[in-house]
Amino acid sequence: MALTPNSPNADNSMQALKQYGSYIVTAILLALAAYFGWTYWQNNHARVDTVAADQYADIQQLNEEVKLASQNPDLEAEAQEALTQSRGQLDKDIDTLVSTHGESVYAWQALMIKARQQVDNDDFAAATETFKKALAIDLGDAGLEAITRLRYAKTLLAAGDTDTALSEANNDMPSSFEASQQELLGDIYLAQDNKDSAIKSYSNAWELLRSRQETRAVLALKMESLGITAEPIAEQTSLIQEPSAPEPSLVMDTSNEVAAEAGQ
Repeated sequence: MALTPNSPNADNSMQALKQYGSYIVTAILLALAAYFGWTYWQNNHARVDTVAADQYADIQQLNEEVKLASQNPDLEAEAQEALTQSRGQLDKDIDTLVSTHGESVYAWQALMIKARQQVDNDDFAAATETFKKALAIDLGDAGLEAITRLRYAKTLLAAGDTDTALSEANNDMPSSFEASQQELLGDIYLAQDNKDSAIKSYSNAWELLRSRQETRAVLALKMESLGITAEPIAEQTSLIQEPSAPEPSLVMDTSNEVAAEAGQ
């Protein structure tokens, strides 16, 4: 049953979309980044630069400390000053890594950290320049390039540059990213008041998910806000019997990272 734009459910969908939409999209990009980053590392392990790896490990640790401190709204003046200094040091460390190992995957990862910090601070102009540097790194991996380009286009959209965002989002990408690409295209078209193209892109994204028996609640909300209802996607039937008691999770909790990344 189709929803009309004036129906109460459509209003509720729009409110939920505004509140939670960016979190879901970002979580998807994070999952793809983790997968393709790990694949790249495996395929290029023999060429790992241990110096760059050590520098990136320090950057990653400092970034975690900065994120943890940033979550405290009641920092005293001394702690706030220390946080400001840590942010400055993080930028310097990233710039040093990029200047000395600019063609490595570690430089790419460091630039992703820097861009997220800039987006979190609503510095979209600086973030777009950082993404340009990341795109200039030739890692020979289409997945990592797609992640960079999607985040770049998303930042351009947030900055209001819909024409450039559309151009970037329209680049060829691996099939694993097509659903996210189509959803982002729908967001851009919607920002341009091109409702028909937005509906088409959202519908394309939904059908791609259907073919993989995956669902995406935020995409369904976007479609409902435009007066259409996404056809339900049946969950994939597991061929393995679930254990009677839950097993301890071996997956690290990344909910904080997802929330921090949501600004993109």
